[in-house]
Amino acid sequence: MSIPVGPYSPIVRTGNLLICSGQIGIADGSLVPGGTGAQFRQAVANAKAVLATEGATLDDVVKTTVFLLHMDDFGAMNDVYIECFGANRPARSAVGVAGLPLGALVEIELWASVG
Repeated sequence: MSIPVGPYSPIVRTGNLLICSGQIGIADGSLVPGGTGAQFRQAVANAKAVLATEGATLDDVVKTTVFLLHMDDFGAMNDVYIECFGANRPARSAVGVAGLPLGALVEIELWASVG
């Protein structure tokens, strides 16, 4: 799990909802090499670890927002998204942005519903 790069909580519970702050592809203090696909895979792994702190999994995710530095990487992100989420298809938004923390290429935030 990555360490927050700002003054925020990695995850907040409100009722049955878990709101997971944006995660980037950081491991061992650095962005992983390999481009958007590799960073996205690590970002999802980081988000999965954050969810686990509250007893949740990716199967509990109902909404995601993906922030892409380059919209040309939409296909690469989609390939990893399918790989990571499997048959679970949360509602999703994907937006292009001018910049991301630490020079990341992609970031994901998640909302999960738990009993």
